[in-house]
Amino acid sequence: MPDTPENLVRRTVWPQSVSRAVGTPIQPSVVYASQSPDQLDALYEGEFAGYTYAREGHPNADVLARKIDALEGASDNGGGGVILGSGMAAITAVLLGVLKSGDHVIGGDQLYGRSLRLMGQDLARFGIATSLVDPTDAAAVAAAIRPETRMILLEVVANPTLRIADMDGILKVARASGVLVAVDNTFTTPRGYRPFEHGADIVIHSVTKMLAGHSDVTLGYVSASDPAIRKAIYDFAVTTGMTPSPFDCWLAERGLYSFHLRYDRAEANAAELADHLAGLPGIKRVLYPTRPDHPDHNRAAALLNGRGGHMVSFEVSGGRAAANALTKAMPDIAFAPTLGDIGTTLSHPASSSHRAVDQRQREALGISEGFFRISVGVEDIGLLKRDFSAGLAAAAKISP
Repeated sequence: MPDTPENLVRRTVWPQSVSRAVGTPIQPSVVYASQSPDQLDALYEGEFAGYTYAREGHPNADVLARKIDALEGASDNGGGGVILGSGMAAITAVLLGVLKSGDHVIGGDQLYGRSLRLMGQDLARFGIATSLVDPTDAAAVAAAIRPETRMILLEVVANPTLRIADMDGILKVARASGVLVAVDNTFTTPRGYRPFEHGADIVIHSVTKMLAGHSDVTLGYVSASDPAIRKAIYDFAVTTGMTPSPFDCWLAERGLYSFHLRYDRAEANAAELADHLAGLPGIKRVLYPTRPDHPDHNRAAALLNGRGGHMVSFEVSGGRAAANALTKAMPDIAFAPTLGDIGTTLSHPASSSHRAVDQRQREALGISEGFFRISVGVEDIGLLKRDFSAGLAAAAKISP
């Protein structure tokens, strides 16, 4: 029936076309109509492909997930990845979707601050025990394994100290003990390391960061090699409402198209900027995986195939006063607690990502008040050198 003023609501069929849209459409619909109870049952039983309710999945999330699956080599692993509302939603879904009361999980002691807080403060309320160990020492990980240990959670390149986990050693220990290995690959990205190819069981991303790349979406991603584990993660995420926004998924897909170009340019900038920083006054140390003075230089060369990534960390003398002077002298560099943006951002872990971590623990990890992390972007390297030279000069005036 043609539209009339009496029947405008929800009655117009979507236009069909023999040609296809080049850009992915945004589908914000929360619900999807079925023809009958039998068809709805068939959808839920998996007899047909389709959608029912957006909390359980929607087209924009699936399009994005399949693209990240391809990057991670996860297309044939456990049915592919799941997109969630944030990177921490992904971490939470893995830990609480897979683990149960009485289980024990081992975490790297240099994880993202909120991951450390979740493991150190929240898991105990669910009866899940946590041990934190040095991820650069596979023997320490082996010593921490108990009969009830179910999972090891790692970052290949630690946030924010850029230490390199002994992935080969830890994966060998985990296989021998029947323990799952979950890898938060946000820092390294599949451009630097593909965990499934090395035997990891679960791969996690904060899509918010380098994959989407423009600081305008908040999303997470999880994939598991075992379909049963993937389903446990998915079921927990759906039940607890970790739904990703279709618009965010659409933006992330758009950002992903330039991922390789952005990563390679940012990586080249990061290597050059790290060398530049090392020669400036007031610098106590510079951390970048391909530099010979990096504590895990040899492991980085082997594990990351000589790639250093887009992250640089450094420490200045003078504590918080020098840190304040540095950021104020660099107004064109965003001082912001994020990473992976197309533009360079500077963060201060002690006042942002790791502020909830006990001060003594921070200091033991080398995260002082003068410690900074740079997420290097794609700007002209000359501009970056100029900006950081100005910031270090201002900090050096404060240093004793």
